[in-house]
Amino acid sequence: MERRETGSDEELLTASVRRPDRFVAFYDGVFPGLLAYFVLRTLDAQVAADLTAETLADAYASRRRYRDRGPGSASAWLFTIAARQFARYLRRLRVEDAARSRLGMERIELAPDDVERIEELIDFEHVGREVRHAFDTLRADQREALRLRVIEGCSYREMAAELGCTEETARARVSRGLKQLAAQLDG
Repeated sequence: MERRETGSDEELLTASVRRPDRFVAFYDGVFPGLLAYFVLRTLDAQVAADLTAETLADAYASRRRYRDRGPGSASAWLFTIAARQFARYLRRLRVEDAARSRLGMERIELAPDDVERIEELIDFEHVGREVRHAFDTLRADQREALRLRVIEGCSYREMAAELGCTEETARARVSRGLKQLAAQLDG
């Protein structure tokens, strides 16, 4: 998403290697969309906030590895990190839920005021329509690859078996799909 005063996400992310304050501007620009991404997947504002924080922390720590490949590449890079975070979350959730269940423990929740503040940041209906429209315009093979990787949290090996292709092809479909989504949503 272009921000006139500070530059594009790609410019901000690249500049943040030498000037960490540029990451703050990048953070401010991507935070609402990233939070919406996780809220739509987890349906839990607390978990979404945690995953957003973890994703942005990972992005900051690994920003030197980012390579600007043109418009939308910063979003694609960030949402690849987000997809990995979500997959880790799903794996942790399975383990934690099983352990909590064995111990008879309940999950600790955010205070209602905190949840409301997070939810106020996002216009869910608008974001949902935009994401659905962008997703629907992808090629069928890219939609299926993104569904398996991002929503289902499948590994590339599992995806390749499901899609009947190589792991490299599965990776390429996810990468291209994320880039196209990012370009459409940033546009």
